[in-house]
Amino acid sequence: MIQLIFATNNAHKVEEIQLGIGNKISVISLRQAGIDIDIPEPYDTLEANALEKAQTIYGMSKQNCFSEDTGLEVQALEGGPGVKSARYAGEEKNSDKNMDKLLITLSNELNRKARFRTVISLIFNENEYLFEGICDGQIIGNKRGSNGFGYDAVFLPSGSNRTFAEMEMAEKNKFSHRKKAADKLVLFLQEQIRLTRTT
Repeated sequence: MIQLIFATNNAHKVEEIQLGIGNKISVISLRQAGIDIDIPEPYDTLEANALEKAQTIYGMSKQNCFSEDTGLEVQALEGGPGVKSARYAGEEKNSDKNMDKLLITLSNELNRKARFRTVISLIFNENEYLFEGICDGQIIGNKRGSNGFGYDAVFLPSGSNRTFAEMEMAEKNKFSHRKKAADKLVLFLQEQIRLTRTT
């Protein structure tokens, strides 16, 4: 079984990715890999931040690894908060404060269209690859639900009348941007395994 280090210690993200990938690949967190580091995200694109994290972990471990950066892109905010999503209301990365600030900012805005976008950066056999997943939806007027994390309680994905925070993980994975990116990652890895077996 392929083992990949996921450049995060966010247990929610690890669980979501592992459920999305299934049992084909073992995903371990930085902590499980014995790595204790907080990697900065200094760039203004999801792609650059994801690559920075993957390169940092690969440099330390020399093992196949991947990272992801996810942003909430709100149309009325010209794609913001985007790469600043986790720190939208401050450096403490407080989800409730982030959602409160977003709801206040959009309080008089009729255009509520938004999307979650995830970029996964994979370093596999010393080569770098990028995979993207997008979930379109809208920002509702009040928080709903107690599951999930981040902006899940105010994000209503297109095709559902329930926010991400009102869904169990299996239902969320039908829409999830992170799941879509992970699916592309899995297909790529399966192809690499197939090629290895036939050569």
